[in-house]
Amino acid sequence: MSEKIFMPSRPLVPGGERYGVLSGFAPGTRTLEAGTCLAEPFRPLPVDIVFEKDVTVTLRDGTVTYVDVFRPVGAEKVPVIVAFSPYGKGQGASPSAMGVFGLVGLDNAIVSGLQKFEGPDPAYWCARGYAICNPDIRGVAESGGDSVLWDRQEGRDAYDLVEWLAVQDWCSGRVAMSGTSYLAASQWFTAAERPPHLAAINPWEGMSDTYRDLVLRGGIPDSGFAKQLRDISFWGHGRKEDIIAEAGRYPLVNDLWEHKIPRYEQITVPAYVVASYSNTLHTQGTFRAWRRMSSVDKWLRIHNSQEWPDYYDEANREDLRRFFDHFLKDVDNGWEDIPRVRYSLLDLEGGDQVALGADRFPPKGVVSTRYYLDAGTRTLGTAAPAEAATARYVAGSNPGAVSFLTRFEDETVLVGYPKAHLRVEAEGADDMDLFVLVQKLDAHGTPLAQFTVPNQGAMIHDVTEYGGSILRYRGSDGRLRVSLRHLDETLSTEDIPAHTFDRTEKLAAGEVVDVDIDLLPVGLVFHPGEQLRFVVSGRSLLGSMMPGMPEYTSPNTGTHIVHTGGEHASYLQLPVQKS
Repeated sequence: MSEKIFMPSRPLVPGGERYGVLSGFAPGTRTLEAGTCLAEPFRPLPVDIVFEKDVTVTLRDGTVTYVDVFRPVGAEKVPVIVAFSPYGKGQGASPSAMGVFGLVGLDNAIVSGLQKFEGPDPAYWCARGYAICNPDIRGVAESGGDSVLWDRQEGRDAYDLVEWLAVQDWCSGRVAMSGTSYLAASQWFTAAERPPHLAAINPWEGMSDTYRDLVLRGGIPDSGFAKQLRDISFWGHGRKEDIIAEAGRYPLVNDLWEHKIPRYEQITVPAYVVASYSNTLHTQGTFRAWRRMSSVDKWLRIHNSQEWPDYYDEANREDLRRFFDHFLKDVDNGWEDIPRVRYSLLDLEGGDQVALGADRFPPKGVVSTRYYLDAGTRTLGTAAPAEAATARYVAGSNPGAVSFLTRFEDETVLVGYPKAHLRVEAEGADDMDLFVLVQKLDAHGTPLAQFTVPNQGAMIHDVTEYGGSILRYRGSDGRLRVSLRHLDETLSTEDIPAHTFDRTEKLAAGEVVDVDIDLLPVGLVFHPGEQLRFVVSGRSLLGSMMPGMPEYTSPNTGTHIVHTGGEHASYLQLPVQKS
C-alpha cells in the first residue's frame, strides 16, 4: 500500500483564533444549570445539562482519545448524537467559529456555544431528550496517535466510539451522527463500517471522495482548501497527515486514495441526507454518496442556501428531530410519509421553489436532452449542426474562453445531472485543463447569480466578486484534465460520467479526442425569453471556494480548440423536466 505522508502537528494555543471557552483539558463531571450563558453573545441554556469533560475512550489499537458528553439530567436512558471531526471539541465558542457565523450573516445568539463547529447544539438536543458527544479524534488536542484526513481509519475509530457510547449507563443503546462538512463526510466512513449500535446518520453536505472532491477534482490539483484544512485543523501533539504532499507524490488514484473513499454499498443505516446545488466542495460528493449507498430508509433534501444557515435553522432542526425521534426513540410521528426526495428549483430572481416532493432524483418526467454546440454561430441547439466548425482560445489569454448561448421560448425547468461531451484538440501542447460552466442569463443577456447566505452587505459583495463560490451561486460547473479522460465503465452512466483517474493519456499533435465532463447537479428555472450560456475555458470560472483562499493557476499552454458539428458533434446534455 502507498505510504501516507505525515508532518508535525502543533498544540492549540490558549487565546488563539480556534481556542474556545471549553478548549482547555479539564477532566471531570459537572452540571450546567438552566439559564447559564457560556459567554456573550450565546443563548442561555434552556435546561440543566450534565457535562462530562475529557472522558477517556480507548480505541481498538490502544490509542487513547478524549470526548466531551452533554446529556440531560435524570435517570432516563437517552440516545446520543456524535459530531465527529478534527475540529476541537470546544471550538464552537472560538473567535474563528463566531467569525464564520458573522461572515454568513448568522447571529451567534441562536446557539449556546457548547456545539462543536458545524455540529449539533447540545442546548437544543438535551432539552429534547438526547445526549451529544463531541470527540477530539485521533491525533487532535490531547488525544493520542497520528491524525488522518477523510480516511477509512476514521471510520474504524468512529465505530469504536459508537460502540463505547452505546454501553454507557446513561445511553439507551442507540447512537446517531449529525453535522455538516467534515462532520458529514465522516459519517459515510463510519456507516460503511456498520457499527451495530449506529441507528441513524444525518450527513448535511459533505464530500465523499478525497481525491475527486477535495484535492484533485477532475484530476486537476487544486489545493487551496486542502491546504487550509491541513494547516488550520488537526491541532495536537503528534503528527498529522500531509494531504498536499500526498497529492504531489500520488497524482493518480492508487490504494492510498482508494482508502479515502467510503464503501458506499456497505452503508445500510437509515439516513437523512441534506444537499445543495451550490457548494462547489460538497455538492458532488453528497449526491454521489446518496446515490450509491444501500440504505433502504434514506431521504434526500436539497435546499437553496448554504449549509450553515440551513443546518441551524429552527424549522430544519425540528425536521431533523422528527427523523431522529422516529429511528432513535420509535416515535410514530409520520416520518415515513415524508417524500423520499424534497428538492429545490432556483430562480435566481427571487422566485425559488423549495421542498418539492418526489420519490427520486431526478424526479419523474426529466428527459436528458442534448444541446449541440455550434462554433459557427456560437449557439446551442437541439439539432446537431451539419457543418463542422471550431472555436478556439489561447490558454492564459483574455478572455481565454469560448461560450455558446440558447434562448428558451417556453418555461423550461432543468433538474438533475448535466454533463458535457466535447471533442477537443490542443495546439502547441500535449494536455488541457478544461473548466466548464452552465450559467443563467436574463432576457437581456445579463448573467444572474444569487447569494446563498443571509449576509448580503457590501463586504460579502466584495469577497464574492470573484471567488467565494459557496457564498454566491453562479451556476453549475465542472472540470477535467484531458489526459485523465479515461472513463470508468463500471460506474459511468448515460447522465453521469465517472473517471478512473488511474492513467495518463497525453495528446498528440493534431489529435482530436472525446471527453465527458460531469457538472454539479442542477435545479434551475428559465422563464420565456431567458437564456442559458455554456462556457468552456482554460481557467477556473468561479475562483476559490472561500474568500482569501488561493486560486488554482493552470499550467495550460498553447491553443485549445473545441470541434463542433459534423459527424462527431460536441454537446451539452441537460436534464429537462417534461412533465
